[in-house]
Amino acid sequence: MGRWTVYVLIAIGFAIACAFLSNWQFERNETRSEQIALVEKNYDADPVPLADLIGDDGVLDPGDVWHPVVLNGEYIADDQLLVRNRPHGGTSAFEVLVPFRDVDGRVFIVDRGWVPPGDGDSPDSVPAPPTGEVEVIVRLRPGEQLPASGRGAPDGQVPTINLPSIAELVDGDVITSAYGQIVSETPPGDGTLGGFDSPTDDPGPHLSYAIQWILFALMGFVFIGYIIRTEIVKHREEVEGMPAPVKTTRRRDKDADVEDELLDAR
Repeated sequence: MGRWTVYVLIAIGFAIACAFLSNWQFERNETRSEQIALVEKNYDADPVPLADLIGDDGVLDPGDVWHPVVLNGEYIADDQLLVRNRPHGGTSAFEVLVPFRDVDGRVFIVDRGWVPPGDGDSPDSVPAPPTGEVEVIVRLRPGEQLPASGRGAPDGQVPTINLPSIAELVDGDVITSAYGQIVSETPPGDGTLGGFDSPTDDPGPHLSYAIQWILFALMGFVFIGYIIRTEIVKHREEVEGMPAPVKTTRRRDKDADVEDELLDAR
């Protein structure tokens, strides 16, 4: 009985672990659903001025991610930066970041697209942005974290789109809560850069994983129940297979005593 208690406790512990993992997958599925809904809401919305979504406080509302905004001003081409190791075109490409001075005086980082890697640590060529007054439409994106590995990059390049660290390399009042992935620019610049794919609406496998963990928890109890039942059946068979004890009667003992008395008398 003590061993069965241990079995049940193991099943309960396994079920608790499965419940935790299932809940984690449900949360990831919910987060993914919210991301898809945000893209559907904002991705193809009508562009609005930058100041309408990022005010004087420079803060990007999470609900405005992917929303298109219109910039009017000029590129600061001398402060152009390249982001290393970006997955485009099946290669570790470079994304081209160019600061843009908006009409309100603030500087906004524009990701103009990507270029393939060259023979060395830099691309062979990078198309230049247009000069003078430009109208640019971009989609708002939050900045990225610095690499956990602490890796750096050569001069003129950055390892990730970490906006506070990029702001240290650019003159002016740089917005550090968001950058923009380019949609269009008028007039266009020289050459052509690689564009950005629209975000996928695939919800991922999180919901199916969550259901699988629930089934695993139930299977744990079924398995433990099977083990306990097997031991009960085995124990019963062992008990039924033992020979029955031989019973001796008191009458048999009395007969033997009488025979002994007769022998003694003779």
